[in-house]
Amino acid sequence: MKLIAWNCNMAFRKKAAFILAYHPDIAVISECENPEKLKFPDEIKAPNDILWYGTNPHKGLGVFSYSDYRFQLLDCHNPDFKNILPISVTGGKVDFILFAIWANNPSDKDDAYVTQIWKAIHFYEDLIKETKTILIGDFNSNTIWDKPRREGNHTTVVNKLAEKNIFSTYHNYFNQIQGKEEHPTLYLYRHENKPYHMDYCFVSNDFMEVLESVEVGNYKDWTMYSDHKPLIINFNI
Repeated sequence: MKLIAWNCNMAFRKKAAFILAYHPDIAVISECENPEKLKFPDEIKAPNDILWYGTNPHKGLGVFSYSDYRFQLLDCHNPDFKNILPISVTGGKVDFILFAIWANNPSDKDDAYVTQIWKAIHFYEDLIKETKTILIGDFNSNTIWDKPRREGNHTTVVNKLAEKNIFSTYHNYFNQIQGKEEHPTLYLYRHENKPYHMDYCFVSNDFMEVLESVEVGNYKDWTMYSDHKPLIINFNI
């Protein structure tokens, strides 16, 4: 099972071919237009299932299946957390709960970026289990920006997930420390001298045990399409 998370910087319909070249089973695409605007070229493989959420038709969160997996947004979804979507994934080789995440900056400054995730993982605590759980997407956060007085920062999110044996695939695979990542997933304003790691895939131990590979797109190949680089995770499932 291959997952890809990518903030496409809008107009995914024009960029899908570059993601499909990696043959994902599931793609979680931030800043994606809504399904009515997703008019893919004829030569581009159409997804087998789409779940999209957002208030701006040009810029929401899309989850795409290019396999047998099917999606259902759970009734417990709290719109206060907007683009943190609890999704039941079924129909493939394994059923699981997927949290698709795009932590953007809402009008309420107290819920900006990682604070949304911090509050969401507490709200969904009973749903986030030690098995069959994946949280993936654009977290817009990193330990380097921790604010100790904020209710929830990147480190507290990582630690809270660790209590349930849920860990970052990237950091596990490359043996990296939070805040000292060697592979950026964002180049601010597309400037090569402003690299940051802000996109993640956290998984429960059962997925970590079958983790095969993790890849981050490089600056040269992806900058013309987005300021973010795709995070590509492959499991032996």
